Amino acid sequence: MADDLFKALADPTRRTILDELTRKSGQTLFEICSRLTMKHQLSLSRQAVSQHLAVLEAAGLVEARREGRYKFHDVNTAPLRQISERWLMPAPPAQDPEESTP
Repeated sequence: MADDLFKALADPTRRTILDELTRKSGQTLFEICSRLTMKHQLSLSRQAVSQHLAVLEAAGLVEARREGRYKFHDVNTAPLRQISERWLMPAPPAQDPEESTP
């Protein structure tokens, strides 16, 4: 799972998509494409954005839900929390320098 997560985060376009979904969750493909074009001057096809979303979904960073004929995309931060908990453990308490010298 960590490999998929790092692969998804390695691409700057996918990070931009995550930024936009963080600002406004529940966007359709059309909304995401519009924001990428207007705010970031990224002129990607709908198919390209859809493929980026598929990679983000495979990594668990984006969840899609259907309502009628619309598909809404939401950010899922759980995989990022799992990674941070894996490596960002609390530091052990500092020892008193007087106690460590014999």
